[in-house]
Amino acid sequence: MRLKLRIWRQSGTSGEFRDYDATDVSEDMSFLEMLDELNERLIESGEEPIAFDSDCREGICGMCSLIIDGRAHGPELGTATCQLHMRKFHDGQQITIEPWRARAFPVVRDLVVDRSPLDRIIEAGGFISVPTGSAPEANDVPVPKEAAEAAMDAASCIGCGACVAACPNGAAQLFTSAKVAHLNLLPQGAPERDSRVVGMVDTMEHFFGSCTNHGECEKACPKEISIDFIALMNRDYVRAKFSNRALAGRH
Repeated sequence: MRLKLRIWRQSGTSGEFRDYDATDVSEDMSFLEMLDELNERLIESGEEPIAFDSDCREGICGMCSLIIDGRAHGPELGTATCQLHMRKFHDGQQITIEPWRARAFPVVRDLVVDRSPLDRIIEAGGFISVPTGSAPEANDVPVPKEAAEAAMDAASCIGCGACVAACPNGAAQLFTSAKVAHLNLLPQGAPERDSRVVGMVDTMEHFFGSCTNHGECEKACPKEISIDFIALMNRDYVRAKFSNRALAGRH
C-alpha cells in the first residue's frame, strides 16, 4: 500500500501538520511499525524522525497514545494503537495523526505528550498499605466471584489516557474510577477505601475537567472499560465524604 500521512510536528510551544508519503506498506504491519519504517527513511535522508511513545507493543503498557483520523487509537474499537494493523486502511488513503488533545496533557514533542497528571492520581491512593512479611495463603482471604471479576475488569486499564483525549471536557473519571475500583472491590483494599477514593478524586479534579456522561471515554478505551465504574466511584466518594464529616463531628 501507499499512504499519505498528515502528521503533527512540534518541538516547542507551537507546531504544524506536515505531509509524508508512506510507501510499500504491508497490510500485516502494525501502525507503529509503519511509523518506524517512515522514521528510518527520514533518518537516512537527514531529517528529524517523528517522536512518538511506544514500549510493549502488546496493548499492555498504554504508551501508544495517538489520535488517528480524529479517533483515539484509531478506527478499530477495543484496540490500542500498537495492535492496530494497516489492513484497517486502504491503498491511497490519507491518514491524519495527532497527539492526545487535552489541557492536562501538554505536548512534549511531535506525538509525545506529558501524562504525568495520571501518575499524580495513582500517587494519591492507587496502592494498598500492607504489613511486611510473608504473603498470606491466598485461600485464607475469601473473595466473592463477582467482586473478583469486576476488580479484574477495572484492573485491565492500561493508563493510556484515551478516555481523557476523547472526552469533550478532558475528564479523567474513567481512568480514576478504574484505578479506585480494582483496589476498593477487593478485601485487601477495604481498610483504605474511604481515604483512597477521596485522595484520588480530589487530585483528579485538580488537573482534569468534570464528567457530564458523554460516554466517549468508554468508546475510546482500548480495554472497553465500562462507565459503570464511574457511578461506583461517585457513590464511594459521597459516602466517604459523609463518613469523614461524621467522624469530624465527634471530636
